[in-house]
Amino acid sequence: MFSYRHAFHAGNHADVLKHITLIATLRHLMQKEAGLTLIDTHAGAGLYRLDGDYTETGGEARDGVVKLMGALRAVDRPAAQAVSPAIDDYLDLIASFNPSGSLRVYPGSPFVMHHLLRAESRDRLKLFEVHPTDSRTLSANIGQLEAGRQIAVARQDGFEGVKPLLPPPPSATGSKRALVLIDPSYEIKSDYGKVSACIQELIKRFPTGTYLVWYPVIPRPEAHDLPRRLRTLSNQAQKPWLNATLAIGQDPTHGPDDRPGLTASGMFVINPPHTLKATLQAALPQLLEHLGRGRGKSQAVESGG
Repeated sequence: MFSYRHAFHAGNHADVLKHITLIATLRHLMQKEAGLTLIDTHAGAGLYRLDGDYTETGGEARDGVVKLMGALRAVDRPAAQAVSPAIDDYLDLIASFNPSGSLRVYPGSPFVMHHLLRAESRDRLKLFEVHPTDSRTLSANIGQLEAGRQIAVARQDGFEGVKPLLPPPPSATGSKRALVLIDPSYEIKSDYGKVSACIQELIKRFPTGTYLVWYPVIPRPEAHDLPRRLRTLSNQAQKPWLNATLAIGQDPTHGPDDRPGLTASGMFVINPPHTLKATLQAALPQLLEHLGRGRGKSQAVESGG
């Protein structure tokens, strides 16, 4: 149960998709002054060293944020090549954690969300992480921010911890607003069912919340069924939804006996901002252009409701 460590995968193509979607969603929600409650059910360690032992073992950032940053922030890049605003925003945020210009630190979702928190709106961030080592590291990393009551960390199963937090407390203006990010490792098959059950209950508790679910696209029945199940739940609740997928394709340098690793993932968003579809439709083709590497590469954005 405790073998998964996100540090092995930090900054990979799945993180790129997840964090571009998360940032674009938050940017839109934060156009309103009313405060937001942000919840990350599987927060991980929060910050990752791209030159650390865990990250170097997989080296997955090289096919993700490192490749993207190198292609789009290169000094000799042709000025005529316009970059999607969502990708630009994402790269700006990553660069802010690396002021030296060398890409050594990657912010996980907790630090992405903290970076966008607004003190004047009294936004709040709730983080859950059950892995004992990552939970301690997360608490230590968050402690350095001296954010006080703006951020709370709990060593708890996020599937259960999130439920009492919804509906969220009213903001200073009286409105109730929340965004929930659910991105377990799916290392345990039961995670797929837990995601569906959690979303079903959260929509009942707080129908107007914005819910983001990251999931792997892998040849496993549970993985194939999850976005279909989330679509059904959204339609039954009469809530709009968006599903974005990015597949970078097979590595042409790998032989037939090599394990391919994760090559595709998706983001399913319930109650997405009305601007999100166009934002991702502009960003995903550029991500595929720079991160795609071989047979099977594709991208898609679907919506409904």
